Amino acid sequence: MAKTIQVRVDDELKDSADSLFISLGLDTSTAVRMFLVASTQAGGIPFAITRHADRDAAIRESISFRKSGGKFLTAEHSLENARRAMKAGDESVL
Repeated sequence: MAKTIQVRVDDELKDSADSLFISLGLDTSTAVRMFLVASTQAGGIPFAITRHADRDAAIRESISFRKSGGKFLTAEHSLENARRAMKAGDESVL
C-alpha cells in the first residue's frame, strides 16, 4: 500500500526543482522517493548538513569515505534499487 506525502514549498523553489529533475530525466516524485531510499540506506540524511559549506572539507571527507571502501550511489543506481524493491513488494525501502 502506498502512502502520500505532501510538502508545501514556494512556487519558485518548486519550479526550479521541477526543471532540475526534468533535466536529469526524473519527475519530482521520483526524486523525492530516491532521497527517501538513499536516506534509509544511509541511516540518515545522505549528505552533510552544515551551516557554511566547506567544499574542501566535503571533498576530503568524500575521498576518505571512498578510500575506506564506501560507495556512492548514482541517481540511476538509486532508481534501479527503488524499482527492484517495488517489484519485490518491499515497501520498507520506499
